[in-house]
Amino acid sequence: MTAYELPGEPGTGSGPAQRPDPAAYDAVVLAGGAARRLGGADKPGVRVGGRALLDRVLAACAGARSSVVVAAPRPTARPVTWAHEDPPGGGPVAALDAGLRHTTAEHVVVLSADLPFLEEHTVDRLLSTLRASGADGVLLTDPEGRDQPLVAAYDALRLREALALLTDRHDRLAGLPLRRLVAELNLTRISDPVASFDCDTWDDIATARARIREHGHVLDEWISAVKDELGIDLDVDTRLLLDLARDAAHGVARPAAPLTTFLVGYAAARAGGSPEAVAEAARKAAALAVRWAEESTTEAQPSGARSRSTPAHGDVAPDATPDTRPDAG
Repeated sequence: MTAYELPGEPGTGSGPAQRPDPAAYDAVVLAGGAARRLGGADKPGVRVGGRALLDRVLAACAGARSSVVVAAPRPTARPVTWAHEDPPGGGPVAALDAGLRHTTAEHVVVLSADLPFLEEHTVDRLLSTLRASGADGVLLTDPEGRDQPLVAAYDALRLREALALLTDRHDRLAGLPLRRLVAELNLTRISDPVASFDCDTWDDIATARARIREHGHVLDEWISAVKDELGIDLDVDTRLLLDLARDAAHGVARPAAPLTTFLVGYAAARAGGSPEAVAEAARKAAALAVRWAEESTTEAQPSGARSRSTPAHGDVAPDATPDTRPDAG
């Protein structure tokens, strides 16, 4: 899903003026480069956990007011604005400048497109630290303590000023290393060896693919991949759904688990598709599974195991009341 519209310039709207949201931010993702250590492969399109690396990064900055990708246009799971550096292949500083020109928020998150383990909470941490510190930017460091300026949040005004200074000093930004830009900024650093992991080689890709299939990660990774593939942006209580599937499988039959969860999803969608709708549909189905299992237990008991005058809990609807009519028998 790709959007090609450029964001409007501040102050050009015809409606009443709105105060900027201090929590709003824009994202710039650099997805160009030759990927020489990958043999020239299309690195942003390499899949880890069934999702392109670029889509994984875009998911991490899903809270951005707008996301700008500096690269040739391609299909993406989320709407983006496309930009390109001039001249093409001018390097990360020129690409950052090109992407920044399409942003208007006070704060901007700058990311490379090869971060398989970056998550939204890390982006939130960068932004909250930036707002609290008063620094020009906050960036991650890797396990060796090296700066990762393409996993960072910046004050957009200071970033523009630093880029303008470099342009005046060197006449052009093309070919400049990122360390020149970093040297002009007052930065705060956060250590995060997982989120800062990037994929420069095929060994890195193999490491990333192996990690997400570990027991502690595979389920969350799979759910994220399915939501991206289906275009669903919904947070649900997966434990609730797993408990429902377990109850349906044990109390009814094993094939009841996937069929029941499908029907819960369908019912929730008809009810508006909110997390609350999912939870309510799951609650109803779980209660039904419990009643079904209780009936099965009751049927398995010998006929004399309970009093004929005392029906089992599963034999009476939860809201049933005695029939007091004179002719009730």
